[in-house]
Amino acid sequence: MKKTIRKVLVINSGSSSLKYQLFDMKNEERLAKGLVERIGAGGPANHAEALKQVVADLGNPTDIDAIGHRVLHGAEVFKDSAKVTKSVMTQLKKLVKFGPLHMPPNLGGIEACEKIFKGVPNVAVFDTAFHQTMPDCAAMYAIDPKYYKKMGIRKYGFHGTSHKFVTQAAAKFLKKPLSKVNLVTCHLGNGSSLAAIKNGQVVDTSMGLTPLAGMVMGTRCGDIDAAAILSIMEAEGKTPAEMDKMLNKASGLQGLTGVNGGDCRDICAKAAKGDKQCELALEMLAYRVAFYVGGYNTIIGGADAIIMSGGIGENSTEVRERIIKRLAGLGIKLDKAANKKSHGVVAVISTKDSKIPVVVLPTNEELMIAKDTVRVLG
Repeated sequence: MKKTIRKVLVINSGSSSLKYQLFDMKNEERLAKGLVERIGAGGPANHAEALKQVVADLGNPTDIDAIGHRVLHGAEVFKDSAKVTKSVMTQLKKLVKFGPLHMPPNLGGIEACEKIFKGVPNVAVFDTAFHQTMPDCAAMYAIDPKYYKKMGIRKYGFHGTSHKFVTQAAAKFLKKPLSKVNLVTCHLGNGSSLAAIKNGQVVDTSMGLTPLAGMVMGTRCGDIDAAAILSIMEAEGKTPAEMDKMLNKASGLQGLTGVNGGDCRDICAKAAKGDKQCELALEMLAYRVAFYVGGYNTIIGGADAIIMSGGIGENSTEVRERIIKRLAGLGIKLDKAANKKSHGVVAVISTKDSKIPVVVLPTNEELMIAKDTVRVLG
């Protein structure tokens, strides 16, 4: 008889931080949450030391039944969440090339848990897994197929755990079977991506081989002509590593405005005071979202709803208004009063006569990881 999985610890290991949440899955209640920062930079020496701090913060628990880990990339090897075994770990190490910044700490968190919580099962939940239903016409790049066969170069998509959570939540909210719900889900935050959901499954998403493609983001440029990258590299003598850093860490809203980290709240405040670059940045962001929403609405044959989620999607009335104004061609109309009072709660922010409802739906990636952990260990 299988043991009932009740208490699940969710771990999100970053390069210099470790976030955690503890859930009681009997009623999906969050019991604790926390963050350990500055790993390897004046704080804990490594992720194993960070995890010891987590154990101490939780009061040395002995009743944790399972641990779920956020893992950036499953490539095509992992099309669903997976219980971590020796063979799974061997496969995961081969995928580090797809995420050299994120994957090592992700795997370090798993290894630390295996040592500290001996005998407790670990489950890897992949950012890419929910997007594996994309057809080849959306997932493949128009380059020689040998690069896909040899190197796995194709679109994978990210934020899959968030898109999966809001898709399931939206189906319930709309009172539609998951297998029949059509959505455009917008995860808008410092990192942003959209997904086209047809009959409960992803048919396209805006991020690509890496999280760089698609939206204008906090520090990432999003979609850009590859020839522009080559021109800058040639003109300034930048190495691939330097160019990668510029596009991922010094572009997007930050690159356009000079606002550190590209914080949308600061940019909105400066735009309201007449800062032209901040105004342009917000218009570029809204334009890009509307562009994808329009395309995805066509691909799925008409959305049952447009879902706004993530830090910006859930809280920025200003950005939501700019986006929805650009969707008038789809018969979408903004309810200004509803939009203004909606912050981090489930709410319909479109008018009753809007052809497609726009729903603010807070995401909960950690709970989704916990639910997947329970499902996989079943």
